[in-house]
Amino acid sequence: MTLRTLALATCLGWTVIAPLIETREAVAAEAGRRAVAVASAAEPVRAGAAMVPLRVPSGTPLAGYGSLRRRLLVPDLLGLHPHAFWFRPAEGELDAPAARALVVETATVRLTWVTVDLIAVDRAFVDAVQQRLEDAGSRPGTLVVSASHTHSGPGAFLDSWLMGILATDRFDGEVLRAFLDTVVEAVQRAEAGKAPSRIGTARIDGPALTASRLDQPVDPEIVVLRVVSPTGAPIALLWNYAIHGTVLGARNLKYSGDVMGMAARELERRLRVPALFVNGAVGDVSPRRHGPTALAADARTLAAAVEETWARANPEPVSTLTMRTARVRLPAPTLSLRNCTRPWIPRALTLPLGRTLPRETELIAGALGGAAWVTIPGELQARLGRAVKEAGQAAGLHAFVAGVSNDYLGYFLAAEDYDRSAYVACASLYGPDGGVRLTRAASELLQELAAGGQR
Repeated sequence: MTLRTLALATCLGWTVIAPLIETREAVAAEAGRRAVAVASAAEPVRAGAAMVPLRVPSGTPLAGYGSLRRRLLVPDLLGLHPHAFWFRPAEGELDAPAARALVVETATVRLTWVTVDLIAVDRAFVDAVQQRLEDAGSRPGTLVVSASHTHSGPGAFLDSWLMGILATDRFDGEVLRAFLDTVVEAVQRAEAGKAPSRIGTARIDGPALTASRLDQPVDPEIVVLRVVSPTGAPIALLWNYAIHGTVLGARNLKYSGDVMGMAARELERRLRVPALFVNGAVGDVSPRRHGPTALAADARTLAAAVEETWARANPEPVSTLTMRTARVRLPAPTLSLRNCTRPWIPRALTLPLGRTLPRETELIAGALGGAAWVTIPGELQARLGRAVKEAGQAAGLHAFVAGVSNDYLGYFLAAEDYDRSAYVACASLYGPDGGVRLTRAASELLQELAAGGQR
């Protein structure tokens, strides 16, 4: 073989071999990239939480009851009270209301969940929280703000003439700013404490502390989301239970988170961890007992049940957090005079509320570890809440209802329970179809969440 022939053969051989080598190197590189991607995807969620006592300007009234026991004899036209107009200023506190925050994130998804010891929050309040967080340099991602629905929390913070007259007093910008400052501080502390986390979830039937306003079964379930570090150090407790914050009546003039807030404080004392309370489908669910004595006893009982649920939650590595949202078109809002007075009043006598309340709302669903949830902008009837949970379970999710979250649009009843002369029907402002639409949308959102998988 001549040198030329040998050179040609060598060149041809290299032409065949070189692509094979390059292909093998490319495959190895791609495998390496995939391994990095898998490793990145498997990184545990990071979470942090914090509790900050709610800063309440002195003289702020309580919110929750429109009773004469809470009102001034005449409106404060002379400006004698700095933050009260329709209602009497508070007279101290039984237990300090608080704002609590949980921040959970993956490489692509972020959830900021805030709970506040307030009667309710509206869309304007949530938007103000969002803006303040962004102005402070925070990235809230998906923001959920849940009110505990205590009827002894501070008022004067909602910019709504209707809510102001009925339950919260006239809007006061200083009070709102103080609350927003507290929420932002809680979120920033939670962000500063973020760390790799393990997630556990558990549920039990809680003690018989509630009764139905409609003589129907209530939902006694307690759901706990347990967040800990890889070493087991507690980071956050988020707990869900349906109960009205009305153990303390209208005679009470001291700030309190009611039974939920006092139970949360007890849990924080026992477990050394921020305890975020999220109310459930609370529309027709009232406490069985009332008064200061019942408050202390039932708060201890509830805290013990939540602590038991916490102990049953087995934290495991979790690398995914899923969020979904849906816009829901609602019927035209009206006030039924028949529902608010006597059954012999003609159904046609209604007061339109189209300029006061929106025709559309947003629901947010999420899944983390073994738990899933969907927000409700008000008070959903217990039977509808159970229907939402059952839809989640049918889709393979252990779901709970996050009531009184991200807005407040009143009560939502089943169609067959709407046509009553009762307070819960009077406050159902979207007619017999409002609760049905929310229940259907919430159920579909959970099904979509399950079908789409986690990210």
